Amino acid sequence: MKDFFITMSTLELVFWITALVGSAVFSVLLILSLFGGDIDTDVDVEIDGDLGIGIQFFTFKNVMAFFTLFGWTGIVCLDNQFSTGSAITVASLAGLAMMFILAFLFYWISRLAENGTLVIAKAIGEVGEVYLSVGANRSKMGKITIDVQGSKRELNALTDSKVDLKQGDVIKVTEVVSGEILLIEKLTK
Repeated sequence: MKDFFITMSTLELVFWITALVGSAVFSVLLILSLFGGDIDTDVDVEIDGDLGIGIQFFTFKNVMAFFTLFGWTGIVCLDNQFSTGSAITVASLAGLAMMFILAFLFYWISRLAENGTLVIAKAIGEVGEVYLSVGANRSKMGKITIDVQGSKRELNALTDSKVDLKQGDVIKVTEVVSGEILLIEKLTK
């Protein structure tokens, strides 16, 4: 093994070390990511303003992916008799391409996550059912079941109706009164 590295040029040695170290670290990161592990790295950077960019290009994983592909591409280029400048250029472009691919991939994956926070205003216009009786003229708060944001919810409700709304009555949400209290009206059949 020692003879293998002694016969190399400095550039070949740099490519090999970069490829092996980058591959080892990237493999560990990938395995930890797949099995829920995490490496805690703290970097304090403050940027004021909203750039509107959700893609994180310079992350530790992306940099390790760059070095991994940079090293292996450089080795392949030198084995195929590329000039020093060409090998470095092609290896750098391959590493940057890998960084862009990973940045986009992680951005796309993060967009798949759902935010379960209820936006109560999205209940307006939805049809549901009275679960606990609602008093006439806002005299007694009751509960309704309604589909909001793709899940069935049990929410507090009031009505301006002249009669109490009983369990099982079909209702429609007309507005949000305050906080998370909905104003409802009975639908006639």
